[in-house]
Amino acid sequence: MTRLVDLSPEAFAAHLTSLGRRRAYFVHDNGVVRSSHPELAEIATHLLGDTRDYHRHEGVFLEVGATTGALFGAFVHNTTRGQGQGGLRYWPYGDLASFLSDGLRLSHGMTRKSALAGLWWGGGKGLIARHIDHPYHDVGFRERLYTEYAGFVASLRGCYITAEDAGTGPADMAVVHRGTRFVTCIPPALGGAGNPSPATAKGVVCAMEGALAHLGLGALAGKKIVMQGTGNVGAAMIGELVQRGVGSILASELSPARREQLEREFAGAPLTVVPAEPGDNRILAEPCDILAPNALGGVLNPDTIPGIQARIVCGAANNQLLDDVRDGEALRARGIVYVPDFLCNRMGIVYCANEQYGKVPHDAAIERHYGRDWDNAVFVVTRRALELAERENITSAAAANRLADALATEPHPIWGHRARAIIAGLVADGWAD
Repeated sequence: MTRLVDLSPEAFAAHLTSLGRRRAYFVHDNGVVRSSHPELAEIATHLLGDTRDYHRHEGVFLEVGATTGALFGAFVHNTTRGQGQGGLRYWPYGDLASFLSDGLRLSHGMTRKSALAGLWWGGGKGLIARHIDHPYHDVGFRERLYTEYAGFVASLRGCYITAEDAGTGPADMAVVHRGTRFVTCIPPALGGAGNPSPATAKGVVCAMEGALAHLGLGALAGKKIVMQGTGNVGAAMIGELVQRGVGSILASELSPARREQLEREFAGAPLTVVPAEPGDNRILAEPCDILAPNALGGVLNPDTIPGIQARIVCGAANNQLLDDVRDGEALRARGIVYVPDFLCNRMGIVYCANEQYGKVPHDAAIERHYGRDWDNAVFVVTRRALELAERENITSAAAANRLADALATEPHPIWGHRARAIIAGLVADGWAD
């Protein structure tokens, strides 16, 4: 008999609707995971048994789009510091297990990212499973899809705040904003911060500089950088690196149109962009000073780590280590300095997180993250984590986790634990019925 987690997201959505349901939840309660419906208890058991990705997440919420039939997810990890916030990823998944795993890992990472950045937010993540038949380039379809997702987010009463992420753009966020107030990264024309990619890229480059300083290797000038992925963040990163006088940049990119655009934009710069296919990780083995994984997660694993020829790994992708413990140790054993992704790519959430407080030109609350003097700047925290790892003889991932997890226990000075009360209210009010 096929397990529910082995079904494709589309098949699971059909199964849920066949039960006369469009919604489901899984909430943590005193060491167990409670499911909204007895028929879904095996998924609760699967979550509790997933010791790699499940970390006492406060709530996992699922809904099937009324007209699109798409599977929606909202994952809320730890909301001690505030509501669970994180971007909305629109991506294809082979089965429900991978859909759940991605949401769990990303929301856990957002708890750590926000805590380490000093933000009063908890960890959350949104997912939409992209079906092969989705006309996802069609404007009308996207409007319908994101309108439905907005209704889903609104129904959760603010325990999860959505934002932009892979597969989702500013126009999609404008659609979501029409249907719920629980959203950030909305377009500037609507009073929001807009595209956070340039800020994210600048933060990653600051972390590169922190890692070089830790090793006593000087500035970025003259260094060779290898990048996997040149999307919105990767392209902005190229600009930051060129400004700093790097010696060369070798980048891989799936899209021919994107490659041509970059070659035009950076004509005359020391940039080479090579083609790649989905799942092609050969670029990770190129000799360089700094390797920047900027695509999807899990690329640092037993298959790729033995071939890495970089002194430093520091990129924008989330969840780069397939397994924090195993793969972090493998990098350390090879003498490779790894800057944990949730430390270096924080600026996307920093840029958008507090847009409800208004926009200030050259905002000091944002700019201080790029500096060297503030105690919580990206450069400073990068050095702190790497120094802790060296001093305690632990991996850099373990050091950053220790710093972030300590901060994640500090409750919001006004609204600490409120999202837990919201989740309890959703359950009590029969949200999934």
